[in-house]
Amino acid sequence: MKYFKIGEVINTHGLKGELKIYSTSDFDDERYKIGNTVYLYMNETYTPFKVASYRVHKGYPLVSFENHQDINLVEHFKGALVCVSENDRQRLEEGKYYVDELLDLDVYSEENEFIGKVIDVEETNGAQNNLLVEKEDGAKVRIPNVPAFVIDVDREMKRITIHVIEGLL
Repeated sequence: MKYFKIGEVINTHGLKGELKIYSTSDFDDERYKIGNTVYLYMNETYTPFKVASYRVHKGYPLVSFENHQDINLVEHFKGALVCVSENDRQRLEEGKYYVDELLDLDVYSEENEFIGKVIDVEETNGAQNNLLVEKEDGAKVRIPNVPAFVIDVDREMKRITIHVIEGLL
């Protein structure tokens, strides 16, 4: 089975086993519904846990798990990655992609010139994320992941077509 990271346990909260999570998911309310299963990745193992409670405090999800509602049972989870299985992944609307779906895609201009490969998707606090593209010469460029620049994403062909303007590359 394949797993996808949706966050990381950064601390405990209180005495009742709540975990403070740094979330990288856009679907926290769905991911942490009571009764849902998430996986903690620790010591090279994915361990399933059923969500017992979920709330948001100061911008962070606080989650507790069934049979682990005591701080002494969860302290060692600090630093664990929070994951979901591929079967539990949300379907995205047309034109939206998960980060891992964009990694390693080849990037071409509208004129079919090879530019490079996507090596990362940088999340910003601004309006869009940036595709970090490594060119053939090893140089890295950031392409804003917005329709003005990203013309087409073809996951089957493993290809992204972009609109190049002066100064972009």
